[in-house]
Amino acid sequence: MYECVNKSDRRHFLCSASTAFVTAGGLTLHDQLASAAMMNGGHPLAPKPGHHEASAKQLILFFFTGGFSHVDTFDYKPQLQKDHGKKLNDHDKPLKASPWKFQPYGECGKMVSELFPNVGSVIDQMCFLHTVRGDSAGHSAATLGMLTGSITIPMPSLGSWISYGLGTCNTNLPPFVVLAAKEPYNAYLAWDSSFLPGYHKGTRLFPGSNPLPNVASPVASISRRELENMMLRDLNEEHLNLRGGDSNLRTRMTSFETAQGLMREAPEAFDISHEPQYVLDLYGPNTSDASSFAAQCLVARRLIERGVRVVNLFDVGSNTNWDNHNDISLHAGLAHNIDQPIAGLIQDLKQRGLLDETLIAACSEFGRTPWEDLTPKGRGHFNRNFTCFFAGGGTKPGFSFGVSDEYGATAAENPVHTHDFHATILHLMGLDHTQLTYRYSGRDFRLTDIHGNVIHQIVT
Repeated sequence: MYECVNKSDRRHFLCSASTAFVTAGGLTLHDQLASAAMMNGGHPLAPKPGHHEASAKQLILFFFTGGFSHVDTFDYKPQLQKDHGKKLNDHDKPLKASPWKFQPYGECGKMVSELFPNVGSVIDQMCFLHTVRGDSAGHSAATLGMLTGSITIPMPSLGSWISYGLGTCNTNLPPFVVLAAKEPYNAYLAWDSSFLPGYHKGTRLFPGSNPLPNVASPVASISRRELENMMLRDLNEEHLNLRGGDSNLRTRMTSFETAQGLMREAPEAFDISHEPQYVLDLYGPNTSDASSFAAQCLVARRLIERGVRVVNLFDVGSNTNWDNHNDISLHAGLAHNIDQPIAGLIQDLKQRGLLDETLIAACSEFGRTPWEDLTPKGRGHFNRNFTCFFAGGGTKPGFSFGVSDEYGATAAENPVHTHDFHATILHLMGLDHTQLTYRYSGRDFRLTDIHGNVIHQIVT
């Protein structure tokens, strides 16, 4: 349980909080506490209304580092199989067939590679974009483009923009959590808040038995701790008011308040040992390893349940990833690592009634070429056409949008830009990407800059 206390009138807080609890009726504890926070001007991360009714309350974003091959996974191209070894007029490299078989899954009949049998089993819950295009074929720039909307200068990340626009459901935990065992390209810039207030920056956790070191409180007495916190909060607020509400000082204060909240709630949130066996089994045999991707997916669900607004998961880092220039068969091990955990997360959210209000989005910085690269076994970087996918959160289940050409090399129908991908995520979260702006250095900035269109065709 957490507090959002107005220093000037604690009695008023108690009265208004109790009123919120009564009038909220059957709302969850987090909803009731959020109402109390909003009634008091509360915390800078207290929940805010969006621009329109949201389909999703929270976001889980998967990022597959290195360049995930669309033609070997979810964008089946029978002509590519037939024309293996042929050269196109404008390319000096021969076409390369996928080494994996595809088969239809689900009522929608979606063709899925044998790399993803478990994902295939939940395909009727998923929604695919098959004609995504980015602005760079370089890892660093493309990663920034996919996660911040800019391939040139570092800008606020997608998670930071959502935190800025909506606040969080639980101020005892960060609004934006990053689960990354290894650093991706650009490291922290992939989840940075840039010119947005610093408390919107992603909080990185290191998957394992101790994801957030030194989180246990050294103070044993709860009453003593609460008294100290109240006194410290009053001193900090007075200090802030004497300095005209300095934004950097507010950021520092908020980070300390979140750290205190983490001491109370994080140990339980990260502890998956009490999950029933049937839940652990959903995510696969690696779930018992706290550093595994499977365990990260389960922790993501637990964080979402406890009010975290955005969770961003990175499966691998900037080395030994999906960037298989020499041998595309290395995709097999990487796919095996994420296949059952992703399917398990979708099933787990579904059976808990959380999938409708939780948006799952998955992307890579770009796709891979339909032709050979450094060796006949490999594929190169390819930003002109690749695949992203969604599940839940108001997206159409069992649906594919956009058709690429016979080789997966370019969009034949309904091209999508990464700005459109971002605009659609914001729309599903209740935010208008053209109105979500922040004034900095004399101009209004936004995630999609001056671009982007919502892909209404995938929204239920």
